[in-house]
Amino acid sequence: MAMTSLRPLLLAVLMLCPALSGRADEPARDQARAASAVATFAAGCFWCVERDFDKVKGVLDTTSGYTGGHTPNPTYDDVTTDETGHVEAVRVTYDPTVVTYAALLAVYWHNVDPIDGRGQFCDRGSAYRPVIFYHDDEQKRLAEASFADLESSHRFSRPIAVKIEPAGAFTKAEDEHQNFFEKHPFYYSYFRAGCGRDARLTQLWGMEGGHGR
Repeated sequence: MAMTSLRPLLLAVLMLCPALSGRADEPARDQARAASAVATFAAGCFWCVERDFDKVKGVLDTTSGYTGGHTPNPTYDDVTTDETGHVEAVRVTYDPTVVTYAALLAVYWHNVDPIDGRGQFCDRGSAYRPVIFYHDDEQKRLAEASFADLESSHRFSRPIAVKIEPAGAFTKAEDEHQNFFEKHPFYYSYFRAGCGRDARLTQLWGMEGGHGR
């Protein structure tokens, strides 16, 4: 797809430019991190998924990366071949005393096209398939319950395509992918709009859809 093929070009251009903004140090979060929990979600472009969860109160950190495949330590170029089995995913570190895993699942569902298992929005292929990766039995139970609730609601005319799989090895993506929306807000907004992400989320979920605008 045109927008997907634009991503490497955007990255090449941006490597020559200074970041427009950056994440500030937040030492106040250190204490919360000690009691933090981790969740992992895949919903297409990890630039966008990272932004969706960074806006959630109680989320301490988000990390873009690759998981769910069979190739050790894959790179972006490896994953986009669709031959490693990996997906672009985001590891969410959160304070469970502020935001629950169930609440994060609600954010996830409203920021994914749940009936498209062959990619997400303009990003096509298995590297962009939607997956909830659970880290323990309780996360699995909650993820499966949320899946069942959505399926039984009959909101959509097609089956729910999101997979629920155990979390495995997670390879952090290259530095240029981390906090992309903060470093390059213009290019991020251009890509997100051009990919049709928020337009599709609004079509699917109405005003509930798209927390990453």
